[in-house]
Formats: sequence, C-alpha cells, structure tokens
Amino acid sequence: MLNKNDTATGLLIGAILPAISLFVFMFVLKNHVVFMNKPGIPYFVAFALNLFILRYCYAKGADKTGNGIAMISLLFMLAIFIFKLQSL
Repeated sequence: MLNKNDTATGLLIGAILPAISLFVFMFVLKNHVVFMNKPGIPYFVAFALNLFILRYCYAKGADKTGNGIAMISLLFMLAIFIFKLQSL
C-alpha cells in the first residue's frame, strides 16, 4: 500500500473496488446478475471488501487514509441505494 497518510490517497484507494464492481456488473454482465433475488448484493460485496481495507488502514495508524476510504465507501453505497435500488 502507499506510504502516504492523507485523505486523497484514501479516496483513491477506496474508489478502486466500487469502480471495478460497477464496471463488471453494469457493462460486462449487463445487470442480469441477481443473487438470491437481491440486485444490490454485488455492490455490497465491494463495500464489504472496502471495510476490510479500512480496518487494515486504521490498524496501521493511517487514520487520514482510512477516513478517505470510509467517505468514498459511504458515498458509493448512498449512490447505489438512490440510483439503483430505488428504481426497481
């Protein structure tokens, strides 16, 4: 991981997994994947992986990086809830 402890690094690191999940499930699989009749599960998996990265950052003392990851993760989940899950 990067040795910088700032919020911008956290925002960048935290945006990687949600961006990958959006690309895979919206463009590659064309939103036809539904697990257990729940369309938001793939995005919640990306959020859960971000939480593990967040825990690692806080354990290593990178509080500012962890704050950036937390911010982008919560914004991602809010956007998924508003734009994806409410339109069903």
